[in-house]
Amino acid sequence: MNAVTGGYYCPEPSRWPILGSLGLFGMAIGMANVLHGHGFGWAIFLAGSLLLAFTLFGWFGQVIGESERGLYNDQVDRSFRWGMAWFIFSEVLFFAAFFGALFYARTLSVPWLGGDDPMTNSVLWPGFQASWPLLNLPGSGFDQATGVINAWGIPAINTLILVSSGGTVTWAHWGLKNNNRRQLINGLILTLALGLLFLGLQVYEFIHAYQDLNLKLSSGIYGTTFFMLTGFHGAHVTIGAIMLAVMLGRAIKGHFTAENHFAFEAASWYWHFVDVVWLCLFVVVYWL
Repeated sequence: MNAVTGGYYCPEPSRWPILGSLGLFGMAIGMANVLHGHGFGWAIFLAGSLLLAFTLFGWFGQVIGESERGLYNDQVDRSFRWGMAWFIFSEVLFFAAFFGALFYARTLSVPWLGGDDPMTNSVLWPGFQASWPLLNLPGSGFDQATGVINAWGIPAINTLILVSSGGTVTWAHWGLKNNNRRQLINGLILTLALGLLFLGLQVYEFIHAYQDLNLKLSSGIYGTTFFMLTGFHGAHVTIGAIMLAVMLGRAIKGHFTAENHFAFEAASWYWHFVDVVWLCLFVVVYWL
């Protein structure tokens, strides 16, 4: 049934879910073998990645085609909105796990090792001085970092960039709702450019951290939490930039109307999400 009959659109049986699952499974198996030192793991990981990319192009292309043919109605639109909302909620929980690890290390375990828990201090590392960022590491086998990233350098600039990009994507949305396609396209171009600038500065920051500060994933709990949080956020910004690029291409082709543009809204929701995560990162990881 379709939007014309007023029923819920039911797609034909699809190969995309099983292909996507096989791609993800191949990526997981490949990376596991890479981590265990097996050279063939990269080939499996690459094959899984290509299969996943093929699935995403095909599946999203099919959904776009069905939408442009008018097969979807309000009920389908609501299901898309709920699906995107739950997806973003799962991403919130994903980052909450890493923020929780940072909180545990900084607020509980490091003070325990420093003497808040006398037994832990005396048994594990007597004389250990608790501090944050933790650069004077107990034990051995770590890359000793010589410093941390200054919050009021590149991180502050990147904060301004991402906050500005939230404004430009909202400006683009206003243009779409007012049937101003030029404003929509220009707003998306600005947002995408700001996102790419953010990623470029973050890459420069990572290179500086590795080469000049010896700050790495192997630099103890501070290096681990720093790169896990900022690295995964950068990956999410990359995904968001890809989504915006697709929206830009569709806008140029004449897709979307003031009444029917949830794909654009979904991308803007995701972009605002990565903005909020970065604000939390800036405060908790860089500033405090």
